[in-house]
Amino acid sequence: MTNIEISKMSTVDRIQTMEALWDSFSVELENIKSPKWHEEILAARGEKIESGKANFISITELKAKHIKSSLLKQTYGQLM
Repeated sequence: MTNIEISKMSTVDRIQTMEALWDSFSVELENIKSPKWHEEILAARGEKIESGKANFISITELKAKHIKSSLLKQTYGQLM
């Protein structure tokens, strides 16, 4: 299926198709392996948490950072 064909589908049809795809993956979870780099990142984050060097922020702070970043990119482009 091409992007053009997908774009011609209704929003409801696209959501239902996407849900069907995700459902098909859930049946095959044992066959889906995470890439090595993903395991390495998770291990590094775990070590950072265990050592007490991790910094956590609230969802409100995260949203504010995202909005600020988006506004800066809109204003100054991808130079940031």
